[in-house]
Amino acid sequence: MDISIIIVSYNTVNLTLACLASLQTPDDLAKEIFVVDNSSQDNSVAMIRERFPQVTVIANQQNKGFGRANNQALPHCRGRYIIFLNPDTAIVKDTLQKAVLYMDENSNIGLAGAKILNPDGSLQPSVSYKYPGEKFAGSELQGLAGNIACVMGAFMIARRPLLDELHGFDEDFFLYGEDQDLAWRIRERGFSIGYIEDAAVFHWGGQSEIGTPPAAIFEKKLKAEYLFYAKHYNPPTIVRIKRSQRRKAKYRLITLKLTAYFTRNKFSHENKTKCYRIALDMAQAKIIP
Repeated sequence: MDISIIIVSYNTVNLTLACLASLQTPDDLAKEIFVVDNSSQDNSVAMIRERFPQVTVIANQQNKGFGRANNQALPHCRGRYIIFLNPDTAIVKDTLQKAVLYMDENSNIGLAGAKILNPDGSLQPSVSYKYPGEKFAGSELQGLAGNIACVMGAFMIARRPLLDELHGFDEDFFLYGEDQDLAWRIRERGFSIGYIEDAAVFHWGGQSEIGTPPAAIFEKKLKAEYLFYAKHYNPPTIVRIKRSQRRKAKYRLITLKLTAYFTRNKFSHENKTKCYRIALDMAQAKIIP
């Protein structure tokens, strides 16, 4: 088996079906596909099983989060490589072959991402060379292999033996941050993170969070950042990060208050205020949220 593809779905039935359809293009790869559904309420499980009977579906009775759901499929995977694929993506022709060839030819790469495209074909930022709060860190970064910090989790290909060694994603991350954490741990093992420029996927983005208030999404992302800090940075580094975030949040709250009368988009202004209040509360907390 060349590749095992894992897709975690949550109330994205139409996009998930389109993603699976994009994987049906004939190629010379031996592959298997898993969909782990996090208790969707849109008939996802039944429709996937009906239209794609060759796909292995794992149906959860509750939303277990992104990392834990991916990990559920890992013990069943037989591929040399694991591909983590978001349900709101569509694979561009030959991407899977190019991804496998890239990994075969670059034994120093533990995990790699592809070019991520918006639905209109424009480029989405998909490669990061720095981790959250990295500018405040010091010795923590020494010894990490390569120069890419992480790639977008919409498409990632990784070596299965390495994932087995690392036990997959850290399940403490419910949603957001788990891709950065996995990339860090892979680099700690001496493998670099790669970018496959001639492989591409279309990505709609944020579809499982439609209906979630912006401030709630911001809070989830910020909590994931703080979990990342707690795992990988020393206490003095975290103190510096929190000090900087307090200053930024206080400044933004003051400017938002001063401009409240003049703003035209009251909804956006209100949400920005909520977000910076959340940021200030977390930065002032004595323990990591």
